[in-house]
Amino acid sequence: MPSHQLPRAVFAMDPVHLPLLFPPPLMERLRRTADIDPGLVVRDFTDPAAAGALACAEVLITGWGCPHLDAGALAAAPKLGAVLHAAGSVRSLVGDALWERGVKVSSAVTGNALPVAEYTLAMILLVGKDAFDHRERFRRTHTYPGPAETAATGNLGRRVGVIGASRVGRRLLELLRPFDLTVLLHDPYVSPAEAAALGAESLSLEDLLGHSDIVSLHAPDIPETHHMLDRGRLALVRDGGVLINTARGALVDHDALADELVSGRLSAVLDVTDPEPLPAGSPLYNLPNVFLTPHIAGSLGNELERLGRIVVEELERLVAGAPPAHEVLRADLARVA
Repeated sequence: MPSHQLPRAVFAMDPVHLPLLFPPPLMERLRRTADIDPGLVVRDFTDPAAAGALACAEVLITGWGCPHLDAGALAAAPKLGAVLHAAGSVRSLVGDALWERGVKVSSAVTGNALPVAEYTLAMILLVGKDAFDHRERFRRTHTYPGPAETAATGNLGRRVGVIGASRVGRRLLELLRPFDLTVLLHDPYVSPAEAAALGAESLSLEDLLGHSDIVSLHAPDIPETHHMLDRGRLALVRDGGVLINTARGALVDHDALADELVSGRLSAVLDVTDPEPLPAGSPLYNLPNVFLTPHIAGSLGNELERLGRIVVEELERLVAGAPPAHEVLRADLARVA
């Protein structure tokens, strides 16, 4: 959208996120690129106070808390030509009306993939050292473990199974390269040659589950992946295996997983669950073989600035007449998060 005038832009998200997404230097850079009011953050497209700005808006800068962009929202923004999402998935944000209008959509999902991959890498290495179990033992006994208790501990040759060569999955594969791990990959869209180029051996889902010490989920939440790890597939994971889920809780049958965890046969690192959060009475909160975190793997705190920076860079490209670098296409949503 090259122009002699700055494009009119409007923020649409929960305003609590704005200061972290766009700290002062980045906000100033954004205001040099677009005509935008930092004091106006839309949460309701029917709000009369936002009507004037939306009527002129050519760009929406969206984030967590943005309402669904339905036909009513588009009617309020007749000049809208681009949606730049300062977060990850746009699945719940966009719909048929937006695609039919021909609005370009871009997402900072690549920026959000890095902290998730970093969290996952950290957990893989800690799990390989049996850090969580040793912590529990040390709390109880106040004594150091003997050789018999650490014989199966260590990351040398540990078999890590990655399910899904998504943006997060690929970033994780990149981060795993320097370590002496054996990396396996299951993704129906990735050939064995491409998997090898990513540093992994391509296996069927069943073979990966049966051969991995640690299984890490990075598949999208789509109908085909709902409960992809059901009771039968969880049973394929070897005794003592560990499941890491930083993707979506719905990829796992949580009743079946809870049974495996309560029995002690498997362990888990769960940053996402189904439902989310778990009911107050769930046994997973207190099991020593479960490391449960409240959906923190994605961008938090100062990591949000990375997402804002991606949006500003994307807007600068659009203003210069260049295509978006992180465009989301309608066809993509059939197989990505």
